[in-house]
Amino acid sequence: MNEYREIKAGIVGGSGYTGVELLRLLLQHPQVTVTALTSRSEAGRPVVELFPSLRQQLDLTYVSPNDTALTDCDVIFFATPNGVAMNMAPALLEKGIKIIDLAADFRLKDVRQWERWYKQPHACPELLNEAVYGLPEVNRKAISQARLVANPGCYPTAVQLGFLPLLKHGLVAPDSLIADAKSGASGAGRTLREDLLFSEVHGNFRAYGAGGHRHHPEISQGLAIVNDGKPVSLTFVPHLVPMVRGIHATLYARLKEEINHRENFKISGDFILQSIYEDMYKSECFVDVLPQGSHPETGSVLGSNFCRLSVLRPESSDQVIVLSVIDNLVKGAAGQAIQNMNIMSGFPEEMGLMGPPMYP
Repeated sequence: MNEYREIKAGIVGGSGYTGVELLRLLLQHPQVTVTALTSRSEAGRPVVELFPSLRQQLDLTYVSPNDTALTDCDVIFFATPNGVAMNMAPALLEKGIKIIDLAADFRLKDVRQWERWYKQPHACPELLNEAVYGLPEVNRKAISQARLVANPGCYPTAVQLGFLPLLKHGLVAPDSLIADAKSGASGAGRTLREDLLFSEVHGNFRAYGAGGHRHHPEISQGLAIVNDGKPVSLTFVPHLVPMVRGIHATLYARLKEEINHRENFKISGDFILQSIYEDMYKSECFVDVLPQGSHPETGSVLGSNFCRLSVLRPESSDQVIVLSVIDNLVKGAAGQAIQNMNIMSGFPEEMGLMGPPMYP
């Protein structure tokens, strides 16, 4: 007998890549029915007209964001541009509806910092302290009691999961962190932009936001919490690579001098680092620490909610390299949002998410 209560879910902003990925995954969830799907530009249009991949999977029509169908939901996902959820959240929370925001409206705790990076006044700064940052591997207990969850960004997910064991165990200098991260084009959303045209992206490779990226303060905030509340110094450079999905983060950190000079670390430092990562993530169903010496690939997580990691120390130096890969639309967005929904709803965390990655 099924012991779990079925819940009704709504998606605000269901016409983008994240919205359709939420739909794809929620249609496989045994306890969820999607009852409302909104889009200002597509209101009145059947979903399958926009996304033929969902034919014979659902019979829904896009509605306006102010449609009353949203108020009948138990949980609402916001797959919208930054600045939308914060204007709708207070009224929906007042009706007892749980919210998972996949944009950045509730990720940063400092309202001044949020307004600096997102160039607009925050509509409900009083909710910033209540919102729980939805990285389950760190905040599982708080997520289980939350009514408002700020789903992490894609780069922040890959980078934080990679650095967390090193900082938690005090192994590396917190002023030595470097994140060299690459993303497929879907990370920029389903927006018509000249720099994302096929002929601009194909065969090309470039960095962007090197002088300052919105995900930088989010990553720094999360890493500081694990670093006993002390700030970290992070160099973060994102890159666009000519593929559709995937994030590959190559992370660098310098071992603290006293750690590197320990006799046991001189002899078996590689084994110690591997053991620390395996121990930290041994109970995590969606974080896979690969065998020592491995190099994870984005293709190994395609379409899945997994993060695959490896940790290396080149030539027994004082440097540690961590390789972290995720699918930016799943563990970096929709999949992690459903993982958070499961925790908030008392479902098994992996429910509806354990499908294997796609290959090739």
